[in-house]
Amino acid sequence: MNGKNKLTLSFIFALVGFMIAIQFQTTQNPEERDTRDLWEVRTEIQEQQKIQQELYSELEDLDVMLNQYEGKSETEQIDALKKSIQMLEKEAGLTEVSGKGIAIHVKPMFQEMNMPQTYPTLAPGLLQRLINELNNYGAKEIAIGNERITNLTPIRDVNGYTYVNNHPLPSLPVQIKVLTDNPQKLQEYMKVSQSRDEFAIENLELSFELREQLTLPAYEEVPPLNDIKIDENVETGES
Repeated sequence: MNGKNKLTLSFIFALVGFMIAIQFQTTQNPEERDTRDLWEVRTEIQEQQKIQQELYSELEDLDVMLNQYEGKSETEQIDALKKSIQMLEKEAGLTEVSGKGIAIHVKPMFQEMNMPQTYPTLAPGLLQRLINELNNYGAKEIAIGNERITNLTPIRDVNGYTYVNNHPLPSLPVQIKVLTDNPQKLQEYMKVSQSRDEFAIENLELSFELREQLTLPAYEEVPPLNDIKIDENVETGES
């Protein structure tokens, strides 16, 4: 194998390793003090099991990919590499994606009482539990407002405001877009979900709308992989 082919395969290893790291990173930052209830712990375990299965799948795909590169000409390897980059970008949420799904509308719910009421807000913990439940019920891709949700997405409190992907969540009402293979089934699950009850306790109403076509924005915190260049003019020798 000549030096240029070695460079190409090294790039493939680095690229796929980077994408696997995206899947794996969030499992490496446990909370300092676990204050979750039983339902939250069970949901988190299910989510981590799902991530582990995705990691195994990524490793299997890597093995298949490397076998496909063997025996190909240099031009064929370059073409296959470009296709792999496009596929990995899509899987990591780095590209805009469209499909069928449901739109979830989160809006304030005020009680009928003759006294001042505090305008409700969407807390990070409540939002994270909703996302976990959506994933458990078959969500494929999720976006909140203009923010795409991936395994790298941080959802946290910053001075009393909820931040998603390091950007403040807009004031209510807010829309959550969810792509899924079976929108009707997901909607039925969510109408009787624990999240809906928890939102109601916080004076937040969840309503659901089936959509034949939804478009979710790309995750913008990671530079697109097509910005990575391979210098084909590097002088290499035979090994």
